[in-house]
Amino acid sequence: MDRWSSHIGFILAAVGAAVGLGNIWRFSAVLGLNGGGAYLVPYFVAVFIFALPLMVLEITVGRRFRGTVVSAFASVRPQFRAIGWLLCAVSFLILSYYIVITGWTIAYMFFSATGETVTFAGFTGSYWPVTYTIVSVLVTGLIVSAGVREGIERLSAFLVPACVLILVIMVLYSTTLPGFSEGMRYFLTPDFSVLAQPGLWLAAFGQALFSLSVGEGILLTYGAYVAQDQDLRKAALIITIADVSVALLAGIVIFPVVFSYGLSPAIGSELAFTTLPLAFSVMPGGRLFATAFFALLLFAAITSSVSMLEVCVAAVREAAGWARKKTAAIMTGILLLTALLPALSYSAMRLSLFGVPLLDFMDETVGTLGLHIVAILLAVVFTAFVPPSTFWSELGGGTLLNRCIFALCRYLIPAALLLTVAAEVAAGMHMPALSFIPGTQYIGTVLQAGGVAFFVFLIVIVIIIVRKLLK
Repeated sequence: MDRWSSHIGFILAAVGAAVGLGNIWRFSAVLGLNGGGAYLVPYFVAVFIFALPLMVLEITVGRRFRGTVVSAFASVRPQFRAIGWLLCAVSFLILSYYIVITGWTIAYMFFSATGETVTFAGFTGSYWPVTYTIVSVLVTGLIVSAGVREGIERLSAFLVPACVLILVIMVLYSTTLPGFSEGMRYFLTPDFSVLAQPGLWLAAFGQALFSLSVGEGILLTYGAYVAQDQDLRKAALIITIADVSVALLAGIVIFPVVFSYGLSPAIGSELAFTTLPLAFSVMPGGRLFATAFFALLLFAAITSSVSMLEVCVAAVREAAGWARKKTAAIMTGILLLTALLPALSYSAMRLSLFGVPLLDFMDETVGTLGLHIVAILLAVVFTAFVPPSTFWSELGGGTLLNRCIFALCRYLIPAALLLTVAAEVAAGMHMPALSFIPGTQYIGTVLQAGGVAFFVFLIVIVIIIVRKLLK
């Protein structure tokens, strides 16, 4: 069984998995869509009351069962093995379009470094997005194939400190911009009058889950590689604080730029690839600033892409009994074929489904509802079907704190997730901030629910075929 080389190795890898586009691009976009500083209050509540306990549960389950997402569910009940495969498949499908955006960050980093001015419309009107998607898939596959220590941990040990260093330098530069004070007022001054709006709280809850990568099986998989003597609660708290700190630093970087150059803070997903490049082009030192910004996005995106692929590689490797390199090569090939479809939806081909770009369709189905559903299943299965003593034994006994964490994961967190799904589907409420990528085209409740059902059907068929092949 693979293991992290040290406690700090696990912390860096988990921070790398958690810190992604959700912290830098998504956080600022969602905050802008929800009125600025008012959003921070429910966001902190969501992070520390909902996401952090679920993170502790997920890492604890991983270490307890010392297996993959699939075998951990099967250890509870053999029939729950299918849920593990479902969670694995949802992570894979999210990765298949997340890695397309990872490719965009590679492209824009090169554009910025060379001083080339390329609009997002011009970029996605060509086939360059497909080329950069292929590059991002191959890089991700090579890192995972290198293993836990030599690949994932070594990557995280370099990229996580690099992200922090770039952020700190960019923050210092942002303090010199004319819109720094106005940007900080917008970013850090809460308007308590809007806290009664349920949509604000749902958006914060969704962001907390996305940002910390909980409920996706990533931390469960990483938890299986953790040493027995590591304090999981302390590790989870460090990971959470690091994740939130990166998001806040990103806001301090982005909003002064927005207000210095008369941009709209509520622009949503267009912020990173359409709006900010325009500001960078007229900033003093903008070329260097832009290169650093997209390098930051790339570093954050690649560590998250690696973590999602590792979930799938670990599960398939265990089930098939293959070597890591063989499994990684096969899964990378499948990912390449799958990722080409959403990549083509933002290319000259404009591949769409029901008139909606395929990437947007996948995000509004698997990335929104699918992710919430598997997070509910994870929380319910490992609290309702596993004795609390099993959970407590990994955390040092049934202390008051451990009992509270378990109770939150068993009752409050699944209820909040169900409320989020109900708001999106049953109530027909569309909140852009609930999507994995805020600002994707809304496809409607019927298509959204039908799309989830369609993807689940495909997943079931694939699972049946794979099980027969592996017998």
